[in-house]
Amino acid sequence: MMKSDRNVRCRIFAIVIVTLVAAMPVSAFETETFETDRGAVEVTFIGHGSMMFRFGGMVVHVDPWSEVADYSELPDADVLLLTHYHSDHLDRKALDEVLRDDTRIYCPSSCTDKLGDCDTTVMSYGDETDIGGVHVETLPAYNLTNLRNPGGRLVHPKGIGNGYIVSFGGLRFYHASETEFVPELKAVHDIDVMFLAVDSVYNMTPVMAAEFVFAVRPEIFYPIHYADADMKELAALLKSGNIQMRLRSMK
Repeated sequence: MMKSDRNVRCRIFAIVIVTLVAAMPVSAFETETFETDRGAVEVTFIGHGSMMFRFGGMVVHVDPWSEVADYSELPDADVLLLTHYHSDHLDRKALDEVLRDDTRIYCPSSCTDKLGDCDTTVMSYGDETDIGGVHVETLPAYNLTNLRNPGGRLVHPKGIGNGYIVSFGGLRFYHASETEFVPELKAVHDIDVMFLAVDSVYNMTPVMAAEFVFAVRPEIFYPIHYADADMKELAALLKSGNIQMRLRSMK
């Protein structure tokens, strides 16, 4: 899709904040709704790196973690996307609450040992798939430096993690996971909504994140997994480049 087409499409976003009260009795998760030509995409910010998308009757969970929600009270997953095997991203307690026999699980190969006998589809860098009208593209997510211990062992070495571009009704949502702006990501483009981990310890500092976001230039950017990183610094950096940053409770 040409950039000009995307800009026209993005102007028809209808964005609202709602509190889920029926299907999700857990209190006050922040949720935004984006209108597309094929209906609404509802994005629920559960916490940390955990998110949920609802589109056309389909529920997509990303990295469920029981430390941020009681997943027994959340909708079951039609589709589950896992970014890597760390316990705050692959949590069997949370998974057991949302998985059904027919849940489709997509993950990097690093996750399969922890998933036991679950029926999974391994997604490698560059893989794409269509799931009931939703298109998923797989991108690398890894570190080149150890911010906490320079020169030390990498926490997210190349090969263990995936980022995902998920297209709902033509809108492209990029969950970059825990990564740096590695060379393979310089080709990422035409992103409507971007989610990027920024904790200044295991993934990106605000300065590093701003460089990545400026290169991608999404219509809307949400920091996630940001712990105690300085979000005011990040907001100031992005404001200078006319990037719309929205902050949600995603420490």
